[in-house]
Amino acid sequence: MSRFFIVLSLFLLVFSSCSHTYYIVRHAEKEAQATNMSSDVSLTNQGKQRAEALKEILKNKKIAYIFSTNTIRTQSTAQPTADYFHLAIETYGPRPDSAFISLLKSKKKNVLVVGHSNTVDDIVNMLCNEKRIATDLNDDEYDNLFVVKYKGGKIFFSNKKIQLPR
Repeated sequence: MSRFFIVLSLFLLVFSSCSHTYYIVRHAEKEAQATNMSSDVSLTNQGKQRAEALKEILKNKKIAYIFSTNTIRTQSTAQPTADYFHLAIETYGPRPDSAFISLLKSKKKNVLVVGHSNTVDDIVNMLCNEKRIATDLNDDEYDNLFVVKYKGGKIFFSNKKIQLPR
């Protein structure tokens, strides 16, 4: 009987310690769109600083995958973290769908996802299997770092802030 409890205890320990985390952000501050020009704009200097600050936050998080839409501002937000971890940035379509969420959920390692003000809420809510963010982000919101952690069969959600250096 005691052998059963030892095996059960080891199983529970291993199962409960298996975790992975999704870090979801909106792209950092972007340049203003010039009249009659492309909406695919670069980051501002402040946006570049925020992308570096994101990398600093994630340095100890063992990021294994990075996903971004195919825009300059999202790719530039992800690039410092991708460089730090020597990872390629994988692109996904402009609107996250169930196939993309299934792909994310199949990754059992830590993941960074960079999206847009009108998609970050969808990604977080689908990963959480419930509504955690009520609506799209405001146009001036760039400092949210949404964290969705899967651990021991449970899902934990938090929102941290990406502070710029002073």
